[in-house]
Amino acid sequence: MQVTETSAEGLKREFKIVVPASDLQSKMDARLEELGRSVRLPGFRPGKVPLALLKKRFGASVMGELVERTVAATSTRALEERGLRPAGQPKVEITSFSDGSDLEYKLAVELIPDIKPIDFSTLSLERLVVDVGEAEIEEALRRLAERVSQPQPPAEPRPAREGDVLVIDFEGRIDGAPFQGGSGTGQYLQLGAGGFVPGFEEQLAGASAGEERKVVVTFPADYGNKEVAGRTAEFDVKVRDVLERVPVPIDDELAKKLGFDDLAALREAQRNQLAADYAGLARQRLKRQLLDVLAEAHDFEVPAGLVEAEFDAIWRQIEADREAGRLDPEDVGKPEEQLKEEYRAIARRRVKLGLLLSEVGRLNNVQVANEEVSRALLAEARRYPGQERKVIEFYQSSPQAMLQLRAPIYEDKVIDFIIETAKVSERHVSPSELAQELASGATPAESGPAGA
Repeated sequence: MQVTETSAEGLKREFKIVVPASDLQSKMDARLEELGRSVRLPGFRPGKVPLALLKKRFGASVMGELVERTVAATSTRALEERGLRPAGQPKVEITSFSDGSDLEYKLAVELIPDIKPIDFSTLSLERLVVDVGEAEIEEALRRLAERVSQPQPPAEPRPAREGDVLVIDFEGRIDGAPFQGGSGTGQYLQLGAGGFVPGFEEQLAGASAGEERKVVVTFPADYGNKEVAGRTAEFDVKVRDVLERVPVPIDDELAKKLGFDDLAALREAQRNQLAADYAGLARQRLKRQLLDVLAEAHDFEVPAGLVEAEFDAIWRQIEADREAGRLDPEDVGKPEEQLKEEYRAIARRRVKLGLLLSEVGRLNNVQVANEEVSRALLAEARRYPGQERKVIEFYQSSPQAMLQLRAPIYEDKVIDFIIETAKVSERHVSPSELAQELASGATPAESGPAGA
């Protein structure tokens, strides 16, 4: 095999690779002999078919198979011998080949850049800590009791007020014509819950059982149903019943209904759940802070092909969201070129951070155990009750899907490795302060897939 580098520009390389005809011929003869031991042709016993006849009958297909295998093997060897790591699938173009001649092809590849991670022990990060107080536990218990309470008629009939549940029939029209999803019977609507189109609930405040009202609303411009988005609809609404939620006592009986020994055990469970929830949110903030620092501290060329692939994936999602009326409100009305420029920058950041985290993991031998992937697979399957077996079989039959399941586990382990190495201070905050920190530090661009 002869390898000649023909182009080197940035991370892009091109090679001319020549495989001698003699190499192909020897492999061809060996494959035909192997085939001859099992093939059956009229007039010949197994294993006695002449090589010339085998070549005539099967030569073209065997040679096609050999060329494919030879290109794969020689291109991989050419890169490995030069210590080059491809950032994506190399492109191959066969430039010269015929029976009895050398195989000549062009190999074009984009490389993973040389990445030198900084000394993570020099990083200073801040972890927010929320101490779960009695007020938070009481509020959690109140919400829990409210969720398990059943709406029931009030002791005396009265007009509906905030928090009440109305049982309604409704029929809507746009420009005098019914529309899909615009009618319903026996629907439950809680005043103040925001479960219907904005403005709908407010026009039913003070309604009594048996009352009929006309409700006029304008659907938001980004409403999921494009046929009605931005349009005004008029609804005929009949209130069949007004129900109220009667508070459930927060006591041992409630705890036992929920599977706990007593109220003390339920309170402790709520405390632990709140602590876990706050810790998870605080970790999101810490991770985002770390990724911002890493993106700023590292400067290396990013493979254009990976950026384009990431951007294409992002843009397909943007177009799907726009089609479904789910586009981010901040993006509504922006010129397409501006949107593309912003999301291409996001794609570049994701690829950059993904490559960096992958390299940190490689250099520090970060591994994902099979047990960790199995736990993630079971957690994913549980999201689809009744279809768990199908979900597991799908992942087990799809290497690409398993890779996507493994990638975030790998990334989290690399992130944890860096955090353990860095200097991390703690600051105690209230739940509302944590929420403010998360809102103020929000960014649409984190890392891309780091699993490698």
